Amino acid sequence: MAKSAYTAQEKKTLRKMFWNSGLVFSGFNMVKMEGNAFALTMEPALEELYEDKKERAEALQRHNGFFNTHAVFFALIAGITYALEKQKKTSGGVDDDVIENIKVALMGPTAGIGDAFFFNCLRVIAAGIAIGLCAQANFLGVILFVLIYGFSQFAARYYLLRMGYRYGTSFIDSVFESGLMEALTKAAGVMGITMVGAMVASSVNVKLAWTINVGQTSVVVLDIFNSIMPGILSILLVFGMVRLIKKGYKPITLVFGILVISIVLAFFGIF
Repeated sequence: MAKSAYTAQEKKTLRKMFWNSGLVFSGFNMVKMEGNAFALTMEPALEELYEDKKERAEALQRHNGFFNTHAVFFALIAGITYALEKQKKTSGGVDDDVIENIKVALMGPTAGIGDAFFFNCLRVIAAGIAIGLCAQANFLGVILFVLIYGFSQFAARYYLLRMGYRYGTSFIDSVFESGLMEALTKAAGVMGITMVGAMVASSVNVKLAWTINVGQTSVVVLDIFNSIMPGILSILLVFGMVRLIKKGYKPITLVFGILVISIVLAFFGIF
């Protein structure tokens, strides 16, 4: 389904759907997950398409089942579903099962793409920039994080909702057939890992104040470690924390553990 322009009614419906899609986690639960929010997002479209209250109620109930994907691509699937519902109402080219099957088929791939790009890549980049500024007591770090990570998702939801409605399922087919999404996902993963490494180097700093006196000579233990590899203690600390998290330790437990160990070592003059 491809459109060159939106009618006034379509613009109104898409605008309402966009604002409703921002409530993606408002009705989240472990049974339907984002199902309630998806039904709420589809409500303006169903109100436009189904004048009969019984048909509208049935369609609303159909979209109030289990649904879960990334919050940004949530809007893309809603736009595609709007296009499919309109196609069903006007030409009868699709039925309820087709619409539901397409929704289910898109949940997994779009969740993976969204997590790889927005959560694992863009969030890390935004946090890396913000943490560096906030560490210097610069409030601009908070503003930049909100703009880079928050506003980008806000804009992406708006664009993807309209794009999903404009192109329907043909957009998904063309993007995956071209291999573009696979390339973007890999690039986003590499960028995210790079930023994690940069954050470790700039934000994690293990400073040993331990000095060993050998005769008339003083040996700074930290210099010995840095001569092996600059920042090696910071790297070992990060990998150690990751290892413990994988074993099931809670992050808050590790935070308090580091705090206690640091206080004890500082008392003995090691830190």
